[in-house]
Amino acid sequence: MGHHKLERFAENLTFPNLFQVSYEMLKEEGFALRGKWREYFGNDNPITLELGCGKGDYTIALARIHPDRNYVGVDIKGARLWRGAKTGCEEKMKNVAFVRTRIELIEQFFAPGEVSEIWITFPDPQPKKEFKRLTCERFLNYYKSFLKPHSPVHLKTDSQELHEYTLNEVIAQGGYETEYATADLYATPAEEHPEMPCLREAQMTQTFYERMFLAEGKPITYIKFYVDGRPEAGNGTQE
Repeated sequence: MGHHKLERFAENLTFPNLFQVSYEMLKEEGFALRGKWREYFGNDNPITLELGCGKGDYTIALARIHPDRNYVGVDIKGARLWRGAKTGCEEKMKNVAFVRTRIELIEQFFAPGEVSEIWITFPDPQPKKEFKRLTCERFLNYYKSFLKPHSPVHLKTDSQELHEYTLNEVIAQGGYETEYATADLYATPAEEHPEMPCLREAQMTQTFYERMFLAEGKPITYIKFYVDGRPEAGNGTQE
């Protein structure tokens, strides 16, 4: 293990915006903030999760853009989360937090109806293990347990296979509703479609890996969908 990793693991323990709970403690005591995230943030603003957030750059970027929303980045890699948590502390961001855990345990960190939006950004496409894909039916059922009704899930990925799998084998067969999907996110400038705010949102900030993939000439795919039905017309797309 590299020296920098050890230093980062140690510093992670000092960050008030980074929560790490062992499996044993989670099983015995549960997570103290489950159902109480609004007490932590000190407001009733809607909560957005980024699953598989890596270094947290997307979580941080969205939180800067939307100070009226709360953001929680989730990843299992502590050395990566260090960067996002440290930035959040350095900038004294009150609407950002991070959780170190496996996504399989995510429903133990959030109570029913506590989350208003999910971003899944460049997850491992798991080409040989569909049951580990973050958009497979198993994981969508986890998300349903804590998402508010009619809340969106966004998927950004460079994997055409994961994009097509999610669109054709999960969303279509599961009866979920797609609001927007594209196999090349940046082929259509968002300013040409003001009626699609989700397109602008997906284009306005990029993750570390996204910038790397774009530099390699790989198209970025994007899907916005709902696991519990789209909002009724006139009621807005989300909180």
